[in-house]
Amino acid sequence: MRTRPLKVALLGCGVVGSEVARIMTTHADDLAARIGAPVELAGVAVRRPSRVREGIDPALVTTDATALVKRGDIDVVVEVIGGIEPARTLITTAFEHGASVVSANKALLAQDGAALHAAAEEHGEDLYYEAAVAGAIPLIRPLRESLAGDKVNRVLGIVNGTTNFILDKMDSSGAGYQEALDEATALGYAEADPTADVEAFDAAAKAAILAGIAFHTRVRLDDVYREGMTEVTAADFASAKEMGCTIKLLAICERAADGGSVTARVHPAMIPLTHPLASVRGAYNAVFVESDAAGQLMFYGPGAGGAPTASAVLGDLVAVCRNRLSGATGPGESAYAALPVSPMGDVVTRYHISLDVADKPGVLAQVATVFAEHGVSIDTVRQQGRLDGSGEASLVVVTHRASDASLTGTVEALRKLDTVRGVASIMRVEGE
Repeated sequence: MRTRPLKVALLGCGVVGSEVARIMTTHADDLAARIGAPVELAGVAVRRPSRVREGIDPALVTTDATALVKRGDIDVVVEVIGGIEPARTLITTAFEHGASVVSANKALLAQDGAALHAAAEEHGEDLYYEAAVAGAIPLIRPLRESLAGDKVNRVLGIVNGTTNFILDKMDSSGAGYQEALDEATALGYAEADPTADVEAFDAAAKAAILAGIAFHTRVRLDDVYREGMTEVTAADFASAKEMGCTIKLLAICERAADGGSVTARVHPAMIPLTHPLASVRGAYNAVFVESDAAGQLMFYGPGAGGAPTASAVLGDLVAVCRNRLSGATGPGESAYAALPVSPMGDVVTRYHISLDVADKPGVLAQVATVFAEHGVSIDTVRQQGRLDGSGEASLVVVTHRASDASLTGTVEALRKLDTVRGVASIMRVEGE
């Protein structure tokens, strides 16, 4: 074993960063044995140096992250500060000064992954980011390495623990969205500002990363269709239960049937209770990968939290340090396929549409005609009058598979009917 340690600079010492530092200290001997050399925490860049950080030598703490990554004796930079800047500049500076990088920064990788990979390749360094997608769940490495000889056709999963907790609470208790969000916040699952989670920005960034790796194609955050879950109601769950379904916020990355394009999208969807994703409870994540040779693979586990995310970071750190000792680098960006990313309008799936209509004869025929005129085939219809004397009824239509564009046209035409009082909800149906 080499006695001279590999030096690690840690950018950020919050929930994840502090766990990385703790594990590096408490598991130092094991990490050294697995790597073939000791690893030494050489510096920790933070914004508030006065804060007490248990187990970290105050002499290692600095507010000058740029100086830390420029030191020249740093072997690996671990970036867990998040955001676009200064993370992007710090990572590229690390490459320029001879350090490899381990990152958990999904937003930056989804936006500028291609440029970061190019910078790493230019300087002969590694860029690893297992922790950016699904916490402790090994997902990027299986896609990038274990399935490198296979053809991945679809990635489908729950990649945000906060939204899954909220939707699970709404399903199991009948709570409304705000009530479930308040509980998630009280338990520490939701941030004070939950926008990134509930509006699906977080999941969309992860979908971009997964689609790029799975399909060997550059997929940016802007390529991902995004729909949050703030409009999901208790009534939607009631309708889902009548269909033998539940509702999950899903990230779906697919290769077109002809193999000529890909799509990436994040939105709430009904899935059958018989589907394994329906049983993913609380703040857990689960992802299905479908490929030609391996078939269906499912990855399941905690998708967030300090210790689980630090586990993924440390796994990358071990891999990068091993590469450094051997004078090699791991897999870089694979974008040779360069497939076009199709717009959401081309996506084909099933739909559950709930309408408020006049409770009188002929309404169903009018609605069915509109669907037919737009080429959308109806699977089932359920109409129920109301006892409140309003003269209105609820009409639920479940379609066969249709494109998003054709369904959009159908809904626009339905809104113009005098007998349609309003569109209560539209929900995609997946997992069948």
